[in-house]
Amino acid sequence: MVDIDFARMAPPKGARVAVVGASGGIGRALTEAAVDIGLDVAALDLPRSLEEFPPAGVKLAVALDATKEAQVESAFGRVGRAFGGRLDGLVNLAGFPNRHVPFDELTLAEWQETVDGSLKTTYLCCRAALSLLRAAADAGGSPAIVNTASGLAARPLPGLSAYSASKAGVANFTKTLVHELAPHIRANTLAPGVVRTAFHTGGTGRPSDAPNANPRVDFEGYARLVPLARVAEPADMVGPILFLLGPASGWVNGQVLHVNGGGLMP
Repeated sequence: MVDIDFARMAPPKGARVAVVGASGGIGRALTEAAVDIGLDVAALDLPRSLEEFPPAGVKLAVALDATKEAQVESAFGRVGRAFGGRLDGLVNLAGFPNRHVPFDELTLAEWQETVDGSLKTTYLCCRAALSLLRAAADAGGSPAIVNTASGLAARPLPGLSAYSASKAGVANFTKTLVHELAPHIRANTLAPGVVRTAFHTGGTGRPSDAPNANPRVDFEGYARLVPLARVAEPADMVGPILFLLGPASGWVNGQVLHVNGGGLMP
């Protein structure tokens, strides 16, 4: 990867940003870049994830299961206390794929776990962060939310019904946020293509033999379908996320930004 000056379009130095899923592949790249350019970062993730990949230089690290309402509320209470009751940016990266099988072979428990991992977590974290984002707006800031969907939300493929449905829900939930939170808080959705991370074996915080682990992604085969002829690396997502959080995207609201090298152009 070439060296990139992420500060050019990112939030200003000292901006307070919470990253849910900070120890995942994209989360680590984002958190490292955000710290490097002087942002104050709260890193939130599963206990196993934070233990295996402890984020360096962050203002606060909080272990939580983001599907649990009480844990989410408690975590953002800690974020608020660490950041003086305000939050300039929220990034939701939590989620994992379902087991790659036809929908009628998924158990209800697997379906629910996958939907909860993407859609419920996004709802709970946005709700818990809202008072902090509003406080930043009241203080003259321009807070922003970046939620994470997937190209599968726009072009579902066989075998990933729960994940595709949950990510389509995230994209549409984010559009609802635009209507309810504007003009003081912006919200947009990042929709990555395939990124070379542990996500494809169930996620950083989950064992590789978890029921929804999906180790069969053919990275090289996928790269042959992408006009830019490679699979994305985590750093490829950092610039778009920081752009959506920062002032350069101040007139971007309610959009789904597909970042996939041209592999999907809806």
